[in-house]
Amino acid sequence: MSVAQPSRAPGTESFPSFFDQAPVLDLQDPLAEFLGAVEAGRLRYRYEDVVRMAGHSCPTVASAFLMTRAALRGLYGDELPRRGEIRVEMRERRDAGVTGVVAAVATFITGATEDSGFPGLGGRFGRRERLFFGRPIDGEMRFSRIDRPGVGVEVAGRLQHVAGDPRTSLWMGRCLHGEASEEETAAFRAAWQDRVRRLLLEHADDPEVIELRDVRC
Repeated sequence: MSVAQPSRAPGTESFPSFFDQAPVLDLQDPLAEFLGAVEAGRLRYRYEDVVRMAGHSCPTVASAFLMTRAALRGLYGDELPRRGEIRVEMRERRDAGVTGVVAAVATFITGATEDSGFPGLGGRFGRRERLFFGRPIDGEMRFSRIDRPGVGVEVAGRLQHVAGDPRTSLWMGRCLHGEASEEETAAFRAAWQDRVRRLLLEHADDPEVIELRDVRC
């Protein structure tokens, strides 16, 4: 098993080639438009952008990207989602498991923050009080539009439906303890990213893996 690496010039990033094939998210950011950061406020988020933010690529990061994508499609349909005007609620506490990682991905894409985001200009463009933890919801995450109170979607990732190579845990342990050979290290990395690849390329729109439902909130 191998995950192809593209040829790049020395000193530049060299992501696995499947990153370029992953779904993308297009949004419109009113603040970016207002301040002239980008024409019409149009922003495109790629999986590699999320990897830069998180500092790694794993099934959790990939599923957070896909859950956010599914939720925004569910909320906005054919419209461009409006970054900064989206509320995100997490079922678990911020320090529970990988909840913080998932929330960081959602924040990166939607702009939603607890109390540390942009405070706004003249009562507009605020990003605070858009992200909440420990909420009594059924899904892993709930997304709602600030401009349409009471309507939202809940989403959950079912990663157990995309199993990894059963040898991955063994290889990881050997790598962590400095016991892995070069071949085992390469096999671990390839297996790890192959599961990410299958999530992004084969299951991005699989309702058994990325569950989505409409809710009243």
